[in-house]
Amino acid sequence: MVNYRMLRVIVLLFQMQCFTIQASAELLCCSKNYEANGKNIQGEIHTVNWKRVKREWVIPTINLPENLKGPFPKFVLKIKSSNQNKVAITYKISGPGADQPPEGLFIIDRLSGVLYVTQPLDREKTATYTLLAHAMNERGDVVEDPMELVIKVIDQNDNAPEFKESRFYGGVSESAEIGDAIMNVTAEDKDDPDTSNAIIRYQITAQHPRTSERDVFAINPESGVISVKASELDREIQPEYKLVIEAADMAGEGLTSTCTAVITVIDTNDNAPLFSATFVIRQQFPENVLGAEVMRLKVTDKDELGSPNTNTKFSFIKGNEGGEFSISTGADQMEGILKTAKELDFEGGPVFTLLVVVTNENEPPVFSPAELRVSIAENANVGKSVADLRAQDPDTTRGQNIRYKLENDTGRWLSIDQVSGSVKVKSSMDRESHYVTDSNYKVLVLAYDNDTVPATGTGTLIVSLLDENDNGPVIKQRKASLCNKQPSPVHLDVVDPDGPGHAGPFTVELLRDHKINWTSVADLLSLQLNWLALAPKRELSPGDYKVLLRLYDAGMLYQDSTLDVEVCQCQGAASTCFFPHSAAPHLNIPTVMSSTLGAILCLLLLLLLLLLLLRGRSERDTTPFEELPRENVFIYNEEGGGEEVARAYDLTLLSRVLNNCPVVTCTEVLPTVQSHPGYRHLHANEKICKFLKDNLHAADSDLSAPPYDSVLVFDYEGAGSMGSSLSSIFSGTSEEQNFQHLDGWGPCFSKLAELYAGRTDEDDDAATQPGKTEWV
Repeated sequence: MVNYRMLRVIVLLFQMQCFTIQASAELLCCSKNYEANGKNIQGEIHTVNWKRVKREWVIPTINLPENLKGPFPKFVLKIKSSNQNKVAITYKISGPGADQPPEGLFIIDRLSGVLYVTQPLDREKTATYTLLAHAMNERGDVVEDPMELVIKVIDQNDNAPEFKESRFYGGVSESAEIGDAIMNVTAEDKDDPDTSNAIIRYQITAQHPRTSERDVFAINPESGVISVKASELDREIQPEYKLVIEAADMAGEGLTSTCTAVITVIDTNDNAPLFSATFVIRQQFPENVLGAEVMRLKVTDKDELGSPNTNTKFSFIKGNEGGEFSISTGADQMEGILKTAKELDFEGGPVFTLLVVVTNENEPPVFSPAELRVSIAENANVGKSVADLRAQDPDTTRGQNIRYKLENDTGRWLSIDQVSGSVKVKSSMDRESHYVTDSNYKVLVLAYDNDTVPATGTGTLIVSLLDENDNGPVIKQRKASLCNKQPSPVHLDVVDPDGPGHAGPFTVELLRDHKINWTSVADLLSLQLNWLALAPKRELSPGDYKVLLRLYDAGMLYQDSTLDVEVCQCQGAASTCFFPHSAAPHLNIPTVMSSTLGAILCLLLLLLLLLLLLRGRSERDTTPFEELPRENVFIYNEEGGGEEVARAYDLTLLSRVLNNCPVVTCTEVLPTVQSHPGYRHLHANEKICKFLKDNLHAADSDLSAPPYDSVLVFDYEGAGSMGSSLSSIFSGTSEEQNFQHLDGWGPCFSKLAELYAGRTDEDDDAATQPGKTEWV
């Protein structure tokens, strides 16, 4: 039943004869009490005053509820032309819902101008209809400009919330604390989001099974996040829960729908392994057998079989001090294999009593979630909180403490509290840094326990850096070339490291005197495409020019760019400049100076080489130090026993070898120019020259000395000593003794003769060197 009270709606269309005359009109829309879906909908009376210039009417939006009940067609409004008293007017409507799909939804009476709707509307299909009303005469000519009619469909709460899935799955650790989030359920409502028809609230209506009077789980009514409400989770008692979740629109007072949330309790290492029984071995083992299996020790664990929480480790506490046995874990982790590690000896001990302990292996801490994503603005203040990370230790019975550490923090931008896991900004971050990939900065977080052998778990923190306008645009090119006659503009690319919204469109400006000779050719489209063009205002002389440009981004942040432009002697477009073959090369002052200095250096080098060659030739002619021996080791015969050899040696060979030695001379003349390569000549020393002369003469005069490359032969002294004892030697006499006979004993005793005889070097020179050669 539709109860309505009709008000007269008159739309006056004025034919304006003068553009300066303004007319006002009053539109009265009907006010009705619609009854749809059992609810009364109050219409409104719109009184709109507007002014028009030259037949331009502004009609307010017409609101029409969806889901209207029949009978149809239903009245919407009536339009009337001011010319209907002059000529016969017919009306027509066009647009979606009239002569376009969905066709026939709205109709108009051709003679009266009354607009009707022919069926219920659905806002979820079409929220707004825009129609054009036309006024025509009998011949079909338009007598008024078309008038726009906007019909807005008013939403009704005719759609219940819909869950994205009929069944949601999640998991929670049995060691989770109260308030820990588990999962999130979400529903959507097709009704108008700007009304209460789409406001959804969630609640848990049932829990299966119900292990106690208290609710184990809770749900956030607005976000749909399910969390732990009571610390009664125990996988060994109840491994799974099923919750019935209800979503209701109109803030919980409207239409409802339900879904199921399945929560699996994840096992933690909260149960220690236990031996099945106490084992007493009474069987006999043969001695001296290595690696023999003694037995297998079975254990049980209430934790989930096959999970890391049931991994066991066996060890000896007592009885294996000598290392006679070894124990290892079996493949199924539920038994320990006991074997002999040494060959057992009956005499060493016929009975062994062993005490074995079994423990769970240390499991690493686990992050939940394993990958956490957060967002923060780049250039955030130092000390700003980024995220709070927390890992749980599966080994709940160990009571271990967890510590945190950042790994792979390449930019050194973050810090973490070792105890709490709170991550904060350590230094300013930059979204445009090479450490960032696709605006994301990834850091690896380590969590380790305090066991004897610590176990380490890993998690990933992805920081999404929100862009800020901290970079000005620049020109990608640094150099450009163009012709001086009828040049083509130079295409320049603009680069801004910032993201969309902080980059283009760009604005370019030539600075200072650069505006005189140059102009930037850019329009809105080119700047949106991140490029601009540069061209000279007049014909320029060939040469190099520097152009200073200032570029602004969308936020009016600017940066100056310098472009090196080479102007060529050509016409049209030029990619690179070149000199014609007929043109003489242009030499500047630095080039000439460089060439001159190079020529001078070449001449000096030639003179130096010539002097070195001359010096080398003079050295070969005048230097008597060919094959000069240096640092020779003089070898002398030592007294000692020898073999009795009857065969005589030809000692003249030594004289021939020594007589053929090169002449040794000294000089005090230093070379004026040192040759290269060569040895550095030392100043002559008289004592050294005399020393060499004496030793050379002594070697030449000693006929008993063997050659250097022969086996030393010593004479046999005879049958005995003339003296019967040492007491016959009168070493303390004061009489003058003659030691001249020592001169014939060779160079081995010549120095001794000189010391005892008291001779001088001058006497030796005169007495022992016949045919003396003068030293130079």
